[in-house]
Amino acid sequence: MNKKMVAIVTGGGSGLGLAIAEKFTQNGILTIIVGRDIEKLKKAKAQLGELAFAMSCDISNLASIPAFAEKVMSEFGQIDILVNNAGINMKKDFTEVTDEEFQLVITTNLCAVFAMSREVVKHMLIKGSGNIIHISSMAAQYGLPKVIAYSASKTAIDGITRAMAVELSPRGIRVNAIAPGFIYSAMTDQALNSDPERKAKVFGRTPMGQMGQAADIGDAALFLATEASKYITGVVLPVDGGNSIGF
Repeated sequence: MNKKMVAIVTGGGSGLGLAIAEKFTQNGILTIIVGRDIEKLKKAKAQLGELAFAMSCDISNLASIPAFAEKVMSEFGQIDILVNNAGINMKKDFTEVTDEEFQLVITTNLCAVFAMSREVVKHMLIKGSGNIIHISSMAAQYGLPKVIAYSASKTAIDGITRAMAVELSPRGIRVNAIAPGFIYSAMTDQALNSDPERKAKVFGRTPMGQMGQAADIGDAALFLATEASKYITGVVLPVDGGNSIGF
């Protein structure tokens, strides 16, 4: 077995996943970043350094997940932490969303999270320890227009976080979720600047009056993944500047 903890971060090549992987590798956790685009992953790996490893897997192809988990086990011998970060969103009027579009979001954001967790947990149970972190959303805390499939998937993530925690924590596996608020990226910044009304709404209901940084999510994931949170399981932790309780 590795002396170091081994983590899997899905969607680890950019955005929140990359920020989480960065915190993990900086703190001595061997981190496997997973995504579809191997070139993007290789660039991220170069940025993260020698504790990062890139592995491609299209998690929306559920049938490929068991073999992926087996490959990680055969190459690294253990999986201590799983961060289910990969996800997709689609903005569209409610009545315009097709069954196929709705299903694609549910498959990627929910079914893949379940399948990846199931396969990894099989190995964690043998070891009698492990840590799973799901990424939820403000879309599960209150109603957001035009993201019906995303809202459904993230609300379900909160539910499976609690159900998994109750079933798995007695066997040494903690399960928690992080619900990011409005986190700064070039894309969110541009989106808000092009929609002054939405921007006013976001900042108006965020008591801290500013957007978060991707590193804030990384810090929360590191906390939940390590001994610092050893008596915490089944929580959905908002990292949102107070947005979810704002008025």
